[in-house]
Amino acid sequence: MTEHSKRGYIGTRLRNYFLTGLIICAPVAITVWLVRTFIDWADGWVKPYLPNFYNPDTYSPVAIPGFGLLVAIFVITFVGFMTANLVGRSIVNFAESLLNRTPLVRTIYKSTKQIFQTVLQEQSSSFKKAGLIEYPSPGIWSLVFIATDVKGEIASKFNERGMDMVAVFLPPTPIPTAGFLLFIPRDKIIPLEMSAEDAAKLLISGGLVTPDQKPIANVPLKIGQQKTPELPVT
Repeated sequence: MTEHSKRGYIGTRLRNYFLTGLIICAPVAITVWLVRTFIDWADGWVKPYLPNFYNPDTYSPVAIPGFGLLVAIFVITFVGFMTANLVGRSIVNFAESLLNRTPLVRTIYKSTKQIFQTVLQEQSSSFKKAGLIEYPSPGIWSLVFIATDVKGEIASKFNERGMDMVAVFLPPTPIPTAGFLLFIPRDKIIPLEMSAEDAAKLLISGGLVTPDQKPIANVPLKIGQQKTPELPVT
């Protein structure tokens, strides 16, 4: 092996070592950064409202990360516990009545509460399914999250025209936190068997991380309904 080829061999090995280390370290570093950012965000919201007597940063020479997050979790759990009994529910109803009587605030509160109730319901399937639609033009397909069946006034307008529509969310790549709300005919959506988490990975990676293919069941797309298993014929 010549001196030139030997240097090239060493350079290739070092590059491979670096890329291997990057594949291992980068996800860990990004995960730690995201977790630390979330903890700092929670601490920044909670700690300023804590009395100095209960704030451990008062007695410690360095800030203790995560204490505000623990307090927030405790308070949320305690509110849920109190709401489960009659007295706590009465207090919550009284607070909600005040919010519902306040202009502007009531609109924000009702909308936010409805979103959380819809997303966090145990039986809700909103945003738990992914699909493909032809967008922005015929022959070009986009990945969407299926939100829910169209309801209310919009549903009645579509029903008058004999249109069965579904609300879908079209997120951008690589940050799927913003996007477009689209109303698509049910038969124009190709439902996917992949989970919402796998679909999010596909979006964030720009198509580089593709989940394994799963068997596709040829069933109609019905939001919020579970498929009933077929009974054996006797």
